[in-house]
Amino acid sequence: MNYMNLFRYWRTVLTVAEMSIRQQLNDGFILFAIVFQPMIIAVLGLFILRDKGSDYAMFVVVGSGLTGLWSSLLFVSGNSINVERWIGTLESLVGMPTPFDVIVFGKNLANVFQSLLSMVVSYILAAYLFGYTLSLTQPFLFVATLFLSMFAFICFGLTIAPIFVMYRSVQQWQNAMEFPVYILCGFLFPIALLPGWTTPVSYLLPPYWAALALHGTSTAMMPFEQIAFCWGMMILFSIVDLVIASQLFRVMLYKARVDATLDVD
Repeated sequence: MNYMNLFRYWRTVLTVAEMSIRQQLNDGFILFAIVFQPMIIAVLGLFILRDKGSDYAMFVVVGSGLTGLWSSLLFVSGNSINVERWIGTLESLVGMPTPFDVIVFGKNLANVFQSLLSMVVSYILAAYLFGYTLSLTQPFLFVATLFLSMFAFICFGLTIAPIFVMYRSVQQWQNAMEFPVYILCGFLFPIALLPGWTTPVSYLLPPYWAALALHGTSTAMMPFEQIAFCWGMMILFSIVDLVIASQLFRVMLYKARVDATLDVD
């Protein structure tokens, strides 16, 4: 992936993101994944921790929002290229002058941005349904972490989408990849509660560092040095994901333009 394309084609990225949001707001599955499923998780979590205080409630609010973010990334961003193949527009897109990875980046940007709705819905539930008074103790650090997390999720989505379209046997495990990530990344409870052998697996997952930083900045439970370390890990994983995505897109475009086998089931 040519990183300068993101700056050169920024209008294309925003246009694709806008069109994707308009289309997906009419999709019942997507609305369930980014709004209703996180809302159900938030209600159950807040009900269980209703006597534990506002810090625990904020942990649930952020965690349930992250579940919506990951579900959107896995199912919507992961299938962003497959959808074009299913409706017969993939060949036209890869033949356009605009780089195809720029179009996919715009689609992923839309998915991640609209997934923030789940965090807003969880906040409203905690504030009005359960009567919590929630406030961000480190709002500037939280916002900075949120934007960095969005970029890390987008980069991660850029590696998933071409894998799902080129290696369709991997896509069969798509449903099975949802809840293990909830657990291993500590969305709703710390990974310290898990067996010790799972900790290295968590460290290798980019969403873990996003969850750790967001939880830490929302409840003031983490010093700035650890927050900065989480930022560094998200930046590192984002760079690695972009490098991997560039190679995957190169192979995918070769299959589409030269082999003409990408659309063959």
